Amino acid sequence: MKIGFIGLGNMGGPMASNLAAAGHEVTGFDPIAPYPEGVAQARSGMEAARGRDVVITMLPDGEILRAVAAEIVPAMATGTVFLDCSTVDVDSARAVAAQAEKAGLLPLDAPVSGGIGGAAAGTLTFMVGGTGEAFDMALPLFEVMGQKSVHCGPSGNGQAAKICNNMILGVTMIATCEAFALADKLGLDRQAMFDVVSTSSGSSWSMNAYCPAPGIGPESPADHGYKPGFAAELMLKDLRLSQQAATAVDADTPMGKAARDLYECFVEQEGGKGRDFSAMLPRFETRGRG
Repeated sequence: MKIGFIGLGNMGGPMASNLAAAGHEVTGFDPIAPYPEGVAQARSGMEAARGRDVVITMLPDGEILRAVAAEIVPAMATGTVFLDCSTVDVDSARAVAAQAEKAGLLPLDAPVSGGIGGAAAGTLTFMVGGTGEAFDMALPLFEVMGQKSVHCGPSGNGQAAKICNNMILGVTMIATCEAFALADKLGLDRQAMFDVVSTSSGSSWSMNAYCPAPGIGPESPADHGYKPGFAAELMLKDLRLSQQAATAVDADTPMGKAARDLYECFVEQEGGKGRDFSAMLPRFETRGRG
């Protein structure tokens, strides 16, 4: 396929590189990030989007997505798949999809899970909103960039799935870190704690696959000084999106709100920025009940 790729940062760069390595003709644009091997350089987003079968965007937020869409949609031919892999608010995703549909395009919102490592390895999970027709057209690209893609329904539902998933992740990581800190103070060995919880009703991905305690369970960022696999500020972004969405639809999400508030404090006041989101554990270790 002829692919335009706009946004070649930590996630978009490896994704574009994998598509090029798979034999697709990839033309990219990014005003700051370096161009990966195999990706031709365009002078603008409009140039990257013109004459392509699929245009992929990987952008920081909804405001930038809307601005980029306003630039590139008029340059895209009828029937082009507009595949946005950014994590943005549901309203922006649906507004851009409506704009694209009006122009005769096939929009998909397809945020990802798997982080920088998954982008490089081609093992991302895509949560996809849009029509079945567009999903089927993009499926060969999902299979290059990831290991799983799930069609979640109409436009905006990919973003809805992503923020619901990450709200659960944020809440369970906090609970896991709290429990380890409590176990320490109760005199319970961390390995014993892991052995019990990882095979009992308290098990979760945060405990079993991404344990926040160094030297316990499979290798994780905790074993590397909490160098981020998934940065705390990115978790905060997703939790803020979850609460924005909850407000918009009048959903009661007290645990999601509490997780957002804790990560907000951690990132903005307690030096958590630039650390993995599992670094909540050393935070709780040093705190008392008051």
